[in-house]
Amino acid sequence: MTEKHHVVFTPSGLRGEVDAGTSILDAARALGADIDSVCGGRGICGRCQVVPSFGEFAKHGITSEPSAVSARGQTETDYRGRRPLGGADHRLSCSAEICGDLVVDVPAASQVHRQVIRKRVEVPAMAIDPVLHLYYVEVPAPELDEPRGELARVRDQLRADWSLDIGPAGLTAIDQVQRSLVAQRDITVAVRDDNELVGAVPGFADQAVGVAVDVGSTTIAGHLCDLATGEILATAGRMNPQIRFGEDLMSRVSYVMMNPDGSADLTTSVRAALDELVGELCADADVDRSAVYELTLVGNPVMHHLLLGLDSVPLGGAPFALATDEAVEIAAQRLGIEAHPNARAYVLPCIAGHVGADTAAAILSEAPHRSTTVQLLVDVGTNAEIVVGNSERLLAASSPTGPAFEGAQISCGQRATAGAIERVRVDRETLEPRIRIIGSELWSTDDGFAADTEQLEITGVCGSGIIEVVAELHLSGVISTDGVIDGTLAARTDRIEADDRTFKYRLHGDLGAADALYITQNDVRAIQLAKAALYAGIQLLLDHYGTPEKPAVAESIRLAGAFGSHIDPVYAVALGLVPDCPIENVSAAGNAAGVGAVMALLSANARREIEGVVRHVTKIETATEAKFQDHFVEAMAIPHNTAEYPHLSQVLDLPPRRVTGGNAADGNGGSRRRRRRAR
Repeated sequence: MTEKHHVVFTPSGLRGEVDAGTSILDAARALGADIDSVCGGRGICGRCQVVPSFGEFAKHGITSEPSAVSARGQTETDYRGRRPLGGADHRLSCSAEICGDLVVDVPAASQVHRQVIRKRVEVPAMAIDPVLHLYYVEVPAPELDEPRGELARVRDQLRADWSLDIGPAGLTAIDQVQRSLVAQRDITVAVRDDNELVGAVPGFADQAVGVAVDVGSTTIAGHLCDLATGEILATAGRMNPQIRFGEDLMSRVSYVMMNPDGSADLTTSVRAALDELVGELCADADVDRSAVYELTLVGNPVMHHLLLGLDSVPLGGAPFALATDEAVEIAAQRLGIEAHPNARAYVLPCIAGHVGADTAAAILSEAPHRSTTVQLLVDVGTNAEIVVGNSERLLAASSPTGPAFEGAQISCGQRATAGAIERVRVDRETLEPRIRIIGSELWSTDDGFAADTEQLEITGVCGSGIIEVVAELHLSGVISTDGVIDGTLAARTDRIEADDRTFKYRLHGDLGAADALYITQNDVRAIQLAKAALYAGIQLLLDHYGTPEKPAVAESIRLAGAFGSHIDPVYAVALGLVPDCPIENVSAAGNAAGVGAVMALLSANARREIEGVVRHVTKIETATEAKFQDHFVEAMAIPHNTAEYPHLSQVLDLPPRRVTGGNAADGNGGSRRRRRRAR
């Protein structure tokens, strides 16, 4: 029999028994303790550091001895990851094994912080025609000489009052009808698709609600809606708990591959979070869970499969075959969601192996299929989804940007939590930065900034801040066209410091301070790789949409998703995330996937529309396109190696193109200048 040991995680207090030899990271996953792990437990990222605590812990009833944790193995002794070990007592939780009763402290830097969920929705004007309606009926009392069941009486009344022909009903609905009629003879019945009796309550009821959920790889956002009026009664969000199994989608698929119960672990965790979210929404709106009759769900293909309990492993390699690309309807109970017993969940259709139901929902929301001009819709995330087209045709692709935009590959990167730097400006002359952080509307140079942020520890830079700081450093001349931090500028400012063979820029903190935040050369490279992959995917779609004789040009650009919505459009173009476009035509789409989910919740016609549209979307597979690599190489430059930016140059003073060593990428000796504009 396998020996068991007791483990306690602090400061959360989560505890339980695990098998001897279990890694601390696996124990944390099993017990629900949040430990960050970008690499999925491979000993590469260094984000899963913990501090084993030794001694007698009366509070926990444990004596924790040094022998309760394994000695450092080769992974730890040879560790040279991006994030250095925090101290001699820090251990990599993915490598350290539990050998006895143990207390483990998870430092703040290793915790999965509660993210600021920025996924509110603004639903456009639309016709409300939900699949479920409430009908009030007064049902005659039964008589001895008329031996008919109560269900038949309700059917008769629905036909007489509402011209509805109701088919066979399930046992739950029959039971609710009987119980309601025993209480009183006037009842309200819920009917789906005008023919399925779902349930009943005594008396008059005028509120049936539904929940639309965007199941993202990082965050899960839900919206509680009145099915009759379309009013959004509550919005809530939470971190996707699957993060503790891997930061990005492929690490989660790898976890499934490497662990026999991996798929069940991921499915159980996301379903539990979804159920908790529904409970939170109902509590916020003071609505009983039994009034939740409908749910709509969207997510990328991996989230889609894991939520539904389908095998996600085929999505980890070519040909990336989906279990199904059709819309799925399933009882909410099967997903572990407490709602009305007959509540049903509708999952929007997927488009392809890496273009999922969230992209379908974004198309429904933004309606490029109804546009007369060429639209570019981009959902910027760990795996960017791209749609190009208009009413004539639509093309879609995914591009492997990785988690850099969410801070996972950036030395000072973090998610969008209070205290994270989200806005950056760099003085063109002094190269001094000014910042704005989440939780304050003031810039660091404003009077009162210190007092306003006294309770907010500045711990890192979130996605929008990362975009801005790299773009600003390029516009200031600190970063060259080919992405090299110019060390010669150290003569002008102590913000630029030597970093082994390269240089780094101190964004925040005092010179020499242990908690100073830097933008390193490796950080710039990570952003270049991510933005080049996105730009290359976009350009590939434009190539397919147009012809060599008549290249396609995006006439408008919409940046979707929680991250995309908080990127300043000017900086999205300035960094080279997206092609040049009239700046007034580059805008945030908000949580387009969430909006599409709400539309599908409130409209049966919207469901039919998107099911029809996705069948005619042409998927372009970037992995098999030879030109993708060519576009990628060109897009590594900031903003681009060869593309012109006439629209951007009208609002920003763009520096001359120059590469390391002083050779301009455009072959003009770096002499090209553009008008200076204040920003």
